[in-house]
Amino acid sequence: MRIRPFDALNKLRSTGDAAKAPAGSTSGSTASASAPRDAAQIMGVPENELTPNVQRALLTLMGEVDQLRKDTERLRNRVRELESLADHDVLLPVLNRRAFVREVSRAQALAERHHAPSALVYFDLNGFKAINDSYGHAAGDTALHHVATMLTANLRETDSVGRLGGDEFGVVLTLTTVSQAETKADELATLIRDTAFNHDGVELHIDSAWGVHPIEGGVTVDAAMAQADAAMYARKQQLKTAASG
Repeated sequence: MRIRPFDALNKLRSTGDAAKAPAGSTSGSTASASAPRDAAQIMGVPENELTPNVQRALLTLMGEVDQLRKDTERLRNRVRELESLADHDVLLPVLNRRAFVREVSRAQALAERHHAPSALVYFDLNGFKAINDSYGHAAGDTALHHVATMLTANLRETDSVGRLGGDEFGVVLTLTTVSQAETKADELATLIRDTAFNHDGVELHIDSAWGVHPIEGGVTVDAAMAQADAAMYARKQQLKTAASG
């Protein structure tokens, strides 16, 4: 029978207490008479060899093992924290580009294995430079936070949001068709545009352009990213043409 460290610890303490009991103790003699002697080994040491010195050594060893387990769990938690920090953007509560590309790869693998396509949305902010020039880079950072908040607050837990660089964001919509993704992207762009954000008491607005591309079997991650970017750029040009006309 294998005895867990805490069980062994309690057994050692019980053994020690029994050894200290007077020879004529009623409880000790009753226990001996009513129960057969336990022939189990504690940490590989037969019970008949558990002298006081051995007991003290085993107690010390089990205490050290328990402390090592606690230290190991603490290190695992710290590793998880560091991994999370390594995956997130340094400024915003979204994934960085490296981690986001990994999420695109996962969606692509899902589509490849189970024929369950997802969609990639590429967002680029319009007027970001003007905000930086007019109100300073702190206002630009506030604008980025505003966009990140609008995106993360209006997506499912199964979706992913990442900052791809500068004022560009990516969204993975899992198990979503292109048509559904276009509807969702337009909804998100409207929220970003129509919801004001505050900087130093001034209400500001920012607009965005978006492009969508399916994540499906046979389409590489790089190709999906490039095509979504191209679709976003084409829409951006359309918006400029419409505004100038």
